[in-house]
Amino acid sequence: MTSIDVRDLSKEYGTRRAVDHLTFTVAPGRVTGFLGPNGAGKSTTMRLVLGLDRPTSGTATVGGRPYTELREPLREVGALLDAHAAHGSRTGRDHLRTLAASNRIPVSRVDEVLAGTGLTAAARRRVRTYSLGMRQRLGIAAALLGDPPVIMLDEPSNGLDPEGIIWIRALLRRLAAEGRTVLVSSHLMNETASFADHLVVLGRGRLLADMPMRAFIDARVQPAVRVRSTDDAALRDLLARHGHDAAPGEDGGWVVRRARVEDIGRLASGAGLPLLELTAQEGTLEQAYLDLTAAETEFTAQRQEA
Repeated sequence: MTSIDVRDLSKEYGTRRAVDHLTFTVAPGRVTGFLGPNGAGKSTTMRLVLGLDRPTSGTATVGGRPYTELREPLREVGALLDAHAAHGSRTGRDHLRTLAASNRIPVSRVDEVLAGTGLTAAARRRVRTYSLGMRQRLGIAAALLGDPPVIMLDEPSNGLDPEGIIWIRALLRRLAAEGRTVLVSSHLMNETASFADHLVVLGRGRLLADMPMRAFIDARVQPAVRVRSTDDAALRDLLARHGHDAAPGEDGGWVVRRARVEDIGRLASGAGLPLLELTAQEGTLEQAYLDLTAAETEFTAQRQEA
């Protein structure tokens, strides 16, 4: 099994501890979202896994070995940390050919990943002419070049147009379905919710959460039911008589916290009260994330009074 294993990992820069005794595992067969506020230590942790920085203490291994001990690393780990890493004077194809040659990867694989990332038409253009979205695609092509079992991507949706965002979602899900280990760092909660199965959340270098995404949301955001009737006053009284906490909805009706759709539906049906709307309101990843990390954010805007 090829997993990413982080054990009691710490990294200090002078007096600042960027990573603080982290322990977690990124398992194969699922997409793990790597979340945290600015300065939480996500990028530093990824650099430590990839051997770009040396830990102060602890270990970070891929398939049980440090990255620096991998003989042909592109065949085992594909990573995108910086979309601007490719030399601007090279063509996209030459950039990938150079990487392939250094890891004994067949040249035919270069054309395969160019096609798979939608860059065939731009392959012979110099990288400095690429848009940010095209550079992102080139970085992803480089990560996929060695057909590795482990994929690590930092903000892969950055710079992509809507079609590109849909493409990256499908790509990440496909890679996980193939049994690969996929770690994706992102600040975009809605995007992460669209592809992640599992979450690892950091705050000020410490591990805040390591659990399935749905469990993470349900543990922090109470479910609710949105309900609207032809007689909202009668509906409010009905809900109050049965001990339900109802708050006014933004555009009419009521939001009933800690309730289930079927329970509210039975109440209304038993009372002969017609309903115009009865909808479950599940918590979102954004709500749960903000609830967890509110005290861990390094840079926050001061609230201004009106």
